[in-house]
Amino acid sequence: MALVTAVDLTAGPGVGFLPLVSLGPAFAGLIGGWRRTVLYGALALLLCVALGTYDGLFGTRRGYTALASVAGVTLAGVIAAVMRGRREAELASVRSIAEVAQRVLLRPVPRSAGPLQIAVSYTSALAEARIGGDLYEVVASPYGVRVIVGDVQGKGLGAVETAALVLGAFREAAHDETDLVALAARLERSVAREVDGEKFVTAVLAEVRAEEQAAVLLNCGHPAPMLVRSNGTVDFPHPPAYALPLGLGTHGSEPPRSYRVDFAPGEQLLLYTDGVTEARDADGTFFPLEERAGLLKAPGAEAALEALREDVVRHASGPLQDDAAMLLLRYR
Repeated sequence: MALVTAVDLTAGPGVGFLPLVSLGPAFAGLIGGWRRTVLYGALALLLCVALGTYDGLFGTRRGYTALASVAGVTLAGVIAAVMRGRREAELASVRSIAEVAQRVLLRPVPRSAGPLQIAVSYTSALAEARIGGDLYEVVASPYGVRVIVGDVQGKGLGAVETAALVLGAFREAAHDETDLVALAARLERSVAREVDGEKFVTAVLAEVRAEEQAAVLLNCGHPAPMLVRSNGTVDFPHPPAYALPLGLGTHGSEPPRSYRVDFAPGEQLLLYTDGVTEARDADGTFFPLEERAGLLKAPGAEAALEALREDVVRHASGPLQDDAAMLLLRYR
């Protein structure tokens, strides 16, 4: 507005810069509230009247046209500011609800349970998203520390609903079932009953008991966990036979079988979803998880997992194509 005023005073009335005074309330309506827009609109009208009088334009149609332009743009700016304010308030409310839903669906895991130090990371493929189809949970049950990390097929609210179903069933069954095979069967029944074959869930279950230097795993079509030994070597313990993902067990496959792996003090077990290993860089190269295992040497489990998460995001050099969840168990 100051620039338009200076140019108008310099160039004179023949150039016709006066209507450009309306840029002030126009930009105010884009970035400010309606009160700010009204303030700049009133200032623009005063400048328009003053400059029009100075240029002698109010004896002609040009002066009144310029005044009408400024008034019209100011009114449009005020309406736009009001509507934008309402949308921002609605968005803030939706985000608040999403954050509450996230705390209910993906509750904070305990930092320690039994002999384990625990850390978790969740990176959404959408920058503004708070929840998605990846899931994780840790339960200190009478049978040991039980963990699940899973990935629901598909995206959107349907995937979130299925994730909530699996987590609810796991939280209850983890305290009741005596072994992981029975626990997986109970999850299978819950998913098959509710989703009716429309969705499935890949998942890996783990159980660690304080008196045993071993972990029991059960894999339902999920990427194999990464086991980092105390000497720095890396292993991906695969099951003797993969079970079908949860929700597809009615297709007549063999029931899932659990298997044991050595898991001693000083070692770490990383459970993750395929959003981690399938993160691609600009050349289309997948994230080399095994090569990055050294990032987990940080003294604290949370710091170690955060370093790995940052490396995944850095490797992708942009938004991830899929949600990426990681859960780290460090045997103290």
